[in-house]
Amino acid sequence: MRHARAYGLAGLAALVVGAVAFAQSTAVPLPEETPVESAPLEDNAVAELAEAEWGDVTRGQTLAGACAACHGLDGNGTDRSIYPSIAGQNEQYMAHQLALFKSGERVNAIMQPEAARLSPQDMRDLGAYFATQEAQAGIADDGVVDSGPYEGMAFYEIGQQLYRRGDTAREIPGCMACHGPTGAGMPGPSYPHVGGQVAWYTARRLEEFRSGTTTERDTHLFDVMHTVAERLTDQEIQALASYMEGLHPRPDAATRAQMARLDGTVEVPTRGGPGATGDAVEIEAEEIPAGAPGAPDVEPQDPPQPETGTDAETDTDTDPTTEP
Repeated sequence: MRHARAYGLAGLAALVVGAVAFAQSTAVPLPEETPVESAPLEDNAVAELAEAEWGDVTRGQTLAGACAACHGLDGNGTDRSIYPSIAGQNEQYMAHQLALFKSGERVNAIMQPEAARLSPQDMRDLGAYFATQEAQAGIADDGVVDSGPYEGMAFYEIGQQLYRRGDTAREIPGCMACHGPTGAGMPGPSYPHVGGQVAWYTARRLEEFRSGTTTERDTHLFDVMHTVAERLTDQEIQALASYMEGLHPRPDAATRAQMARLDGTVEVPTRGGPGATGDAVEIEAEEIPAGAPGAPDVEPQDPPQPETGTDAETDTDTDPTTEP
């Protein structure tokens, strides 16, 4: 009897284990969900820009109010140590970058949610407005390098040399070829405005290009910059960034001559900073006609009267203008 009871208990236990195993192996169907629709690769914020029209400056100025807290209404940034400059940036480049933020191809915790609410036309309008704003410039670092291959040069001069001429031995093209002599860039998403940009931001972007890693889908523009930046040292990146922060347009020779006359000077200094072209030079400025912009104020006088008499010469072409 004792053995029969043991066998019975063992059989019952086996039956319970089998029932549990069967219950666990039974598939319970889940409620059906809507199938996920995959979007084509070209269906993103960047591609949608092609449907937008050229930007409206007036509408862009209205939209720019949302950017003012960080970038300022003029695009020069409320704090240059935190926010990059977008003043003077060309329309297409800015719209393209906003689309990259919206699509998540360019990652930034602040810019992504801001760009997410913009339509392609909003992006073009904002770009059109900020393109009309004048970019301010900072001050390039003129400290002297005390060691290394650039020993004895001012720090910004390293960047100036690379920006203007590049380095043919290392197959580094001069930045000026694409971004222009004053850093104003060219129309289109490929050649942004870089003159006056804060150095920390330019350096960070160059480091990103040098790494060769990007989350952009279409990498052809990124790859162009990667081939340039991958050959730059840390020192060269920092020097380039410093030089570009101080880079800004300069008046042409005629404008400088007129400025010198108005200041009462005859020398126009052209040396001593980024963009310098030579030593101070003597300017022989043309006379500024009375009444023209920049001419000094003079009291009106009666025109000179011809002398009376048989020997007097009458000059009907006498210029009544008083010399300043």
